[in-house]
Amino acid sequence: MNSICEVEGVYAAGIKEKKYGLALIKAKGTAAAVFTKNKFMASPVILMKRRIEKGFLEGIIVNSGNANVYTGEQGMKDAERMAEIAAEAFSADPENIGVASTGVIGRFLNMEIIEDQCRRVSKDLGHDEKSEENAAKAIMTTDLLMKTALCRREGFSVAGIAKGSGMIAPNMGTMLAFLYTDAELTADELKRALLTASKRSFNRVVVDGDTSTNDSAFLTATGLKGKVDYKEFCGALEEVCTTLAKQMAEDGEGATKMIEVRITNAPSEEDAEVIAKTIVGSPLVKTAVYGEDPNWGRLIAAAGRAGVEFPPENVTVSISGENGKKTVLLAKKGEILADNKYHPEALAEAKALMHGKKVIFTLDLDYGGFSATAWGCDLTEKYVEINGKYTT
Repeated sequence: MNSICEVEGVYAAGIKEKKYGLALIKAKGTAAAVFTKNKFMASPVILMKRRIEKGFLEGIIVNSGNANVYTGEQGMKDAERMAEIAAEAFSADPENIGVASTGVIGRFLNMEIIEDQCRRVSKDLGHDEKSEENAAKAIMTTDLLMKTALCRREGFSVAGIAKGSGMIAPNMGTMLAFLYTDAELTADELKRALLTASKRSFNRVVVDGDTSTNDSAFLTATGLKGKVDYKEFCGALEEVCTTLAKQMAEDGEGATKMIEVRITNAPSEEDAEVIAKTIVGSPLVKTAVYGEDPNWGRLIAAAGRAGVEFPPENVTVSISGENGKKTVLLAKKGEILADNKYHPEALAEAKALMHGKKVIFTLDLDYGGFSATAWGCDLTEKYVEINGKYTT
């Protein structure tokens, strides 16, 4: 499972006690971050949007079980206090500590629990797999699976842990991501790379269409492996972020299947992205996937309302199964290729491809040379059950 603790200079620890968890990650270096665009930003987000501008961190503290949102002056004091108690554990400056929270909105933090957990867990900071596992578990809320990723390159590594399962939609979801590299990079270089990587990964995941108040992705470079090729670093970072994004889609609340939507030959990457996210976010598409119903009409209906200009008569629609090896054409440039009356065998093959854990839809617009992919999951009764009783 090793990921962030394979990056030189990164130490982690964590604890989870019922719904309350706390993680500490100690790593000193240049840093950047991206945050939610929800107007009701969590107190730690407001705090960190200001503090991250100096481009340097010595560590991060994260609590789960309480989002610290809509908590006013007290919430801001609590976020600042979280930085102070982590700074004490790290022997660092509180101004250089990243703070993140996740959990229920509209509740005040129980600072006694956070201080107690921090005091205990700080003794366990380690540069090993178990330490990382404890940190990854500590930040989980409705997540069923830990989310970790590692990309090794010649002379450096990029790695990350994340949480995210529900309230997932662009821009970012109810997700926290903590990314690390031992390459030497400036804060400006990190910020540019993180903006692009997030746009092509975290911002293309749609579980339920709700954007959270707490979304944060932090990137820290310890610099212990020296300077590297910037383009190669950007590729490694995007690979790590995409891996984490896919894991969030796979672990969507109540999900039984992951959905991948690929848009090809679009007028621009932005246009392809908009269409892909519109399709993967459609409740009708999500429920069709859950029912293993190859109702491809829902795909073109969603694409058609995405607000992108393209000739509908150019579009080809296909479906692939879990391993992507077998593909069935559903419609091609105005010709129906899968229906009950004339092409029942193609419809049956398409339905069979939906039996696995992953369904891939591809729409070739034949109207340009750009592409984009988005990820999501099916919509099930379990999702309603989880969120219908979330606070009670």
